[in-house]
Amino acid sequence: MAFTGFHPDAFRFLAGLAEHNERAWFHAHEAEYKGLLLEPARELVTALGGRLAAVAPAIHADPRVNGSIMRIARDTRFSNDKTPYKTHLDLWLWEGSGPSRECAGYFVRLDPDAVTLCVGAHHFTSAGLAAYRRAVDDPRRGPKLDRAVGSALTVGARFGPARWKRVPAPYPADHPRADLLRHGGLVAATTDPMPPQARTEAFPDWCVERWAPLRPLQAWVAAVAAEAAG
Repeated sequence: MAFTGFHPDAFRFLAGLAEHNERAWFHAHEAEYKGLLLEPARELVTALGGRLAAVAPAIHADPRVNGSIMRIARDTRFSNDKTPYKTHLDLWLWEGSGPSRECAGYFVRLDPDAVTLCVGAHHFTSAGLAAYRRAVDDPRRGPKLDRAVGSALTVGARFGPARWKRVPAPYPADHPRADLLRHGGLVAATTDPMPPQARTEAFPDWCVERWAPLRPLQAWVAAVAAEAAG
């Protein structure tokens, strides 16, 4: 089925889950999760994949849980936070031929009252990190990254914090892209109040249009990930 929008009750469900983050409450409302969030999310993933394929032919849009739809249950084994559920819905469409978590891609987070759109890769593999640093240092690809970062900043995108305090060897501390060399992944994100389009068939187009200024960064990071994958 085609995506026709999220019902307003979908966002009320997320707000309710934030207030009652308990297994008993979730199980009592599981039918709402499946009908209000999960089924429209499947349709949204398919719609986004179709639209992104025009600019990213290697996009993967898998409308399954643990594919492009992240599990709403949290893995609490190694976390101090033992609340059992996320209070948002996460979608992930990856670009490239490697394992999905080793690729760069497009990310959507739906909170009760906001939507976050990201591009890039949160964490590089060892090979990916080496390829990333070579590309940042490259006299041709480095300036291209500068332009991509600038494009993202024009729409108020924010970047994740650097992983390292110092520029890694063998690069000099005064490297022209010293800040970028200190990253272990590279993601640009925007957050907006939940738009009225989220309740209509116009939402996939809204997302793609909002991603457009971030696309140069995504293309750059995707090329680095592809290089690392060989």
